[in-house]
Amino acid sequence: MNASQKQKFVDLKDKYGLSKDDFFKAPQGFVIITRTGIEKIQRGMGLTVQYEVVESLCNVETGHYVIKGVGIHKDGDRIVESYGEASTKNCRNAYPVAMAEKRALSRVVLKSSDLYELGIYGEDEIDS
Repeated sequence: MNASQKQKFVDLKDKYGLSKDDFFKAPQGFVIITRTGIEKIQRGMGLTVQYEVVESLCNVETGHYVIKGVGIHKDGDRIVESYGEASTKNCRNAYPVAMAEKRALSRVVLKSSDLYELGIYGEDEIDS
């Protein structure tokens, strides 16, 4: 991050009441925000997220699931959409639909808060 990006990060961190416990550095070198950090930002923004299963992209036989998340800002002036997906190729846990939903939420929140611009990703986006 350059100096301008670092300042924007600090400003967003302060704005949403995030602490050092809400972040960690991935082995690949980028910054990860935890699930609790995502929840703090969502609450701080007053962001409502609605979900929709994208049936045309889901396949129970192959274990591939896609959830669309639509974030609506509290004042209604901005809507952000993103998707979360889970399959045996990127998810090792036994609840792929819930993981797809978590990924959709993380992506909507990160896009809405401009943290993606700073190269910050949600922990739900990492295959663990």
